[in-house]
Amino acid sequence: MKIRTRFAPSPTGFMHVGNLRTALYEYLTAKHEGGDFILRIEDTDQERYVEGATDVIYNTLKTAGLTHDEGPDIGGDFGPYVQSERLSMYKPYAEELVKAGKAYYCFCSKERLEDLKKNAKEGEVVGYDRHCRDLPQSEIDEKLQAGVPYVIRQKSPLTGESTYHDCVYGDITIPNEELDDQVLIKADGFPTYNFANVIDDHTMGITHVVRGSEYLSSTPKYNALYDAFGWEIPTYIHLPLIMGKSVDEEGKEVVSKLSKRHGSTGFFDLVNEGFLPEAIMNYIALLGWCPAGEYENREIFTMDELVKAFDIHGISKSPSVFDYDKLEWVNAEYIKNMDSDTFLKNAKPYFDKLGIGEGSYALLEEILKPRITRFTQIEEKLAFLNNYEAFDLSLFEHKKSKSTLETSKAILGDIIPVLAEGAWDRDAITNALTEYAAAHEYKNALVMWPVRIAAAGVAVTPGGCAEVLLLLGKDESMRRLNEAFKRLG
Repeated sequence: MKIRTRFAPSPTGFMHVGNLRTALYEYLTAKHEGGDFILRIEDTDQERYVEGATDVIYNTLKTAGLTHDEGPDIGGDFGPYVQSERLSMYKPYAEELVKAGKAYYCFCSKERLEDLKKNAKEGEVVGYDRHCRDLPQSEIDEKLQAGVPYVIRQKSPLTGESTYHDCVYGDITIPNEELDDQVLIKADGFPTYNFANVIDDHTMGITHVVRGSEYLSSTPKYNALYDAFGWEIPTYIHLPLIMGKSVDEEGKEVVSKLSKRHGSTGFFDLVNEGFLPEAIMNYIALLGWCPAGEYENREIFTMDELVKAFDIHGISKSPSVFDYDKLEWVNAEYIKNMDSDTFLKNAKPYFDKLGIGEGSYALLEEILKPRITRFTQIEEKLAFLNNYEAFDLSLFEHKKSKSTLETSKAILGDIIPVLAEGAWDRDAITNALTEYAAAHEYKNALVMWPVRIAAAGVAVTPGGCAEVLLLLGKDESMRRLNEAFKRLG
């Protein structure tokens, strides 16, 4: 049997990392076994529909590297792949259940249902009281003929237990008394999410359903529908929650369901903050899944490697915590391992903004790769190239290198003419500085510190003294060194 999974998002806005992880696990579940990954758009909830959100779904999957085999944009043998284009098929299935005694017409008004809630005792969970479940057929016919509005409800079992198997959580048993008679077809003729979900999954040949653990308790209602139709129940893979960390007013760490208060939770929000799509997907793959065998203890994967390594038995039951620091580390590893062309492709927009020419590209790649965790940091790290203001002279004081204002003034006075007369490449600059240090029995750091501070005007730079001078160029470097020397009096 060929595995078929589906990602069925609603076009309601941005793509949350929880939804994206579901899509990723669905993709990996199918592709690991040579199966198909299907995209279906569930757009029947018109109140939550957001204009342009369908494009967000397409763009997210494309950027994330999740290529679907069937979907609204590319078609397939099981279309249409947009739920609103399938509306005509749902009600006949519901009517079939009514005829079989597995569902019923409910004529209760909104007012009656609201009264049920109002009259409930405090703390009592109120479901539908099954008022219309066993109406006489004559009364049903009369109401239908009179055009009384109705919904179609599922006849859930009233006694006993329902048990099913989940690949992650094992056997799950739910008392049937906890199952309500859920609505299948609403008064406007539209299907409910749960009902359309079952019909679509079956008619599209979906074999494995991957979704969040919040659906564990409601799955028996889905299964009751499969049983009522005599259809094969799919394999279930329920995923643990993704949590976030925050600090409360007392300074204590609090772990709760991931939300915007923890940081960015949307895929493109993270991309806009400088995280690489490949790194995001790599990190998300490890949120609830642990590699095994030859991939054990490994943390960096390409998408192709994830397909080979993924095994649903490695999915954890326990919630995972979205750690932004860990994502930062993964992103940094991707940057360190980039080839030159890929690095330049990502870095060039920032180089262009700073007016940096091609001659500096190789040097910048060398010094930035091990020092940045996101490409968005380039502008800040290289800001000194275009900004040189009257910095605090205390920057010349550095305990570790034993640099003081006095030593800095003396060293700059000596080294400026040496640098002015010398060649301007890394070896020449470095040799000039180290030879001067040796001649005066200084440690290299004592010489390098004031020269770098005088040239950059900031305490922290990517690269050392020679690299800073090379990036600035000889003319600008000498101008800055002379200006700083004058300020030292």
